[in-house]
Amino acid sequence: MPEAIISLKEAVVSYREDVALRGVSLDIAKGELLGIMGPNGAGKTTILTLVNGLGRLLAGRVRVLGCDISRGCPAALRRRIGYVPQVHNIDPRMPVHVREAVMMGRYGRLGLLRRPGAADHRVVTDLLQLVDMTRLADRPIGHLSGGEQQRVAIARALAQEPEILLLDEPTTGLDRKSRIAILELVQSIHRASGLTTLMVTHAHRAAAALCDRVLLMKEGLLWAVGDPDTLLHEDTLDRLYESDKAFERFDA
Repeated sequence: MPEAIISLKEAVVSYREDVALRGVSLDIAKGELLGIMGPNGAGKTTILTLVNGLGRLLAGRVRVLGCDISRGCPAALRRRIGYVPQVHNIDPRMPVHVREAVMMGRYGRLGLLRRPGAADHRVVTDLLQLVDMTRLADRPIGHLSGGEQQRVAIARALAQEPEILLLDEPTTGLDRKSRIAILELVQSIHRASGLTTLMVTHAHRAAAALCDRVLLMKEGLLWAVGDPDTLLHEDTLDRLYESDKAFERFDA
């Protein structure tokens, strides 16, 4: 395996009385697309939070892009990491248009007191085309469908020109057609950009098709990690989710 650009060593994270991660060790190579799966409360989002420099370690070490974030996360590192959250309902009265929302991703590089220049506008225009949102560039983001809002969120994350892209269940709440379209977009962007991508998902068929490796988590522990063709089978998922319907429930 190539040299890791993300490395967790015996990472322990706790939120009040709840232990979210229990001594997790994991290396992720540059350019890898890693799927992270598991039941609610398994610690999936906590992995993303740590990589993004926002988690508080009780024990262990975490290195990201050569920076030991166990000792703090400089702003310069955060600018190298793009984050796409789950889809949330946006108030249709919010006075922010699609192009403005994507431009917000540039301010991590610009700084809040600098105005975007011609080069920044070109980046946003290119990203709108990449995610197929050019025709809706002047529409309020609260007037978009869930799938369209997620396309905007992906473009906003890419606008800061990250080296690592984190996606937290990017297809939750979307209909089947939109889920497939978003996952195909993620795959296309990953392949074309050379990003290192971590994606929390419940869609096992999509993970099998897209990911280089999958990380299965349960109760804050690394339950299994490896090739998706080896791990993502009905009996494995039924044991992971403690349900004999898991394979059907979490089909993409």
